[in-house]
Amino acid sequence: MADNGRQPLLGFNRRIDEESNISSDKDRRRKIIFGVFGVSLILLIGFTLGATIYARHGSRNPSGKRNVILMISDGFGPASETLARNYHQYTNNLPVGTQLPLDTILVGSSRTRSSNSLVTDSAAGATAFACGLKTYNGAIAVDPESKPCGTVLEAAKEQGYLTGLVVTSRITHATPACFAAHVGSRASENDIALQEIGNYALGRRVDLMFGGGNCQFRPNSDPKSCRADGLDVFSMAKNAGWSVLDDHQHFQSLKASDARLPLMSLLAVDHMPYEIDRDPENTPSLKEMAVKALDILTHASDKDAKGFFLMIEGSRIDMAGHNNDPATHVREILAYNEAIAAVKAYVDEHPDTVMISVSDHETGGLSVGRQGDPRKYPEYAWKPDALTGVKKSTEVIAPAIVAKQNDTSFITETVLKNWMNVTDATTDEIENLTKTTSVGDLTNALGDILSKRAQLGWATHGHSAVDVNLYAYGLNAARLAGNHENTEISDFIVRQLGLNLEAITIKLRSQNIGQASVRHETGPLKIRHYHTD
Repeated sequence: MADNGRQPLLGFNRRIDEESNISSDKDRRRKIIFGVFGVSLILLIGFTLGATIYARHGSRNPSGKRNVILMISDGFGPASETLARNYHQYTNNLPVGTQLPLDTILVGSSRTRSSNSLVTDSAAGATAFACGLKTYNGAIAVDPESKPCGTVLEAAKEQGYLTGLVVTSRITHATPACFAAHVGSRASENDIALQEIGNYALGRRVDLMFGGGNCQFRPNSDPKSCRADGLDVFSMAKNAGWSVLDDHQHFQSLKASDARLPLMSLLAVDHMPYEIDRDPENTPSLKEMAVKALDILTHASDKDAKGFFLMIEGSRIDMAGHNNDPATHVREILAYNEAIAAVKAYVDEHPDTVMISVSDHETGGLSVGRQGDPRKYPEYAWKPDALTGVKKSTEVIAPAIVAKQNDTSFITETVLKNWMNVTDATTDEIENLTKTTSVGDLTNALGDILSKRAQLGWATHGHSAVDVNLYAYGLNAARLAGNHENTEISDFIVRQLGLNLEAITIKLRSQNIGQASVRHETGPLKIRHYHTD
């Protein structure tokens, strides 16, 4: 007997078969009518959707301009993002599932080894992004034979794009240097400063520089200088046409329409302050610098440039990791995520733009969990409370202890209770802080006091070999999905902007890039040899 639930369906199908010949002509007419109507409807929807997208992204330019924003989170590994997300959720009483801006654009991961080590440094890591090749630790945009390699920034400028560097480190530090200089050692920051303003074989390639490290631009007669020579690089830059913003007030008040490229604003003698120590009245945040740079480059590129290449680095995430300072580390990551959110908003309004965010390496070997008493089974927890009340970085606290000659009262009342929110310091911890006179050792001891209470672990004060997260958003971002060698980030940028790194490399080597021309204030071009230490 036929199944009752299936019988009506069979009967309906049989009637259709019997009537099919009679209705075939009518069906054909209906198909033609509905087909024409369907195509018209699809075209109408497509046109409406396209108009909506164009209205939302009114900046889409039929000229084919493209922008690439490469964001580098120095020393930032996968555990650091977990740390920051947990901390953000906890301190703001947010529900489980709340994401940070970076979490929303995760596409893959990047492998980080250099040519001579499984654990890279920032110089080799940034050279991979800039030149698309592996090199030795310490190398600034040179290959393993110390020969210069063309960078994506140099090639972008060659092709008619505007270029910029925004960092929270010295502008001559390893990462920014790798995009605009070529030296055998990252220690050669005096030479890097000269090349960044255009005193080398290719001439000026950078249009905008924001960050710290103005000591590298001051003559050694200046008490704030860190140069070994008497060159006044600021004066040299001004003579070469650079606009120089020398304080926060000028930086804040500058409008994009009034900015004159090339432009630099180096607002700290050394690295810029950590976010936890930053005075917003005196120092811009990474987000503020990023937004200012984007506004200026966008306005300037509207005239005749193809678009721009901008590198933005959250430099001090790494340095907090070196210090194993969890409270400072987490705030640097949150500040970087704020910058990410601002750049994402920019990409939404400029659909010819892609943002890439990646780390050169992980620092500290961070684990979000820690074995306390080795004789007991570990607690499955980590405690953000231990970080919420911390007011200063260990980098600031350690010198303050030394300046107070390791005064016990200062350590217990001001440092531990007020600045670090530690009210349960042990006798051994206090005694160690009173007897340790090295700033470096004090920095490590202070970081350990916080990490133990937060139940966070660190494997090293250096880098690790762990793969790092890869994030992307905007035009062709999906092409970065998966696990990539760090050199493939450069390959993507080359394709995105239509660059020719080989041509730049040939030009560098053919013009004797082993030497850099230096224009003195009152004299002709002279020659300086690179340091190769």
